[in-house]
Amino acid sequence: MTNSEEYRQFRFTLPPGATEILLVRHGESQPAREDRPFPKVDGQGDPPLAEVGEEQAELVAKRLEHEELDGLYVTTLRRTHQTAEPLAKRLGVTPVVEPGMREINLGEWEGGLFRIRVAQQHPVAQEMFTKERWDVIPGAESTDDFAARIRESLTRIAAAHTDRRVAVFTHGGTIGQVVSMATGSRPFAFIDADNASITQLVVWDERWVIRRFNDTAHLDPRFTVRTEPLN
Repeated sequence: MTNSEEYRQFRFTLPPGATEILLVRHGESQPAREDRPFPKVDGQGDPPLAEVGEEQAELVAKRLEHEELDGLYVTTLRRTHQTAEPLAKRLGVTPVVEPGMREINLGEWEGGLFRIRVAQQHPVAQEMFTKERWDVIPGAESTDDFAARIRESLTRIAAAHTDRRVAVFTHGGTIGQVVSMATGSRPFAFIDADNASITQLVVWDERWVIRRFNDTAHLDPRFTVRTEPLN
């Protein structure tokens, strides 16, 4: 006698007690200039969005306004506030500031100098990419400290929104660190998330699962707004 029961492949569903976190990189910020450093907040460069970044923020809002979001989070840096603002207005909510999700502190290369030195292929920048360590830059935050504050923040966010979905407006280096921690990849394997991209993280217990990285479909002019939730 054969067993006629069939076992289908199932679409992913959120495990009981888990939290789905949409990590949204801020829109493009204003260009860096060596003769005009960015203002700083707690020692970190704080440029506003460029005009294209403001347009990207509107596209993010169109993409996510139909999601069942239990909350919005931003960092201490204004580019995340400005990116979240169109969505917050559509949803009628006030984003919560989560300092631990701010960008890596780049020490002596803050204020826009990091972009300049990377573009110039400065020897220290080349060493940083070769060793995949931010703290090659003088005074920069260590990977261990960066990872610890991110883990603390995401653990706190997940605990506050079990069985729900939230959006966290954050930064490229932060998203790269999250994905590296979730996958066990090389430290810099995922540091290039595009501006206004969406990365999907599921947190439950001690497990982190990446469901999507660098989703930019909403930035394509051919994009059609979804009305059903992302999965």
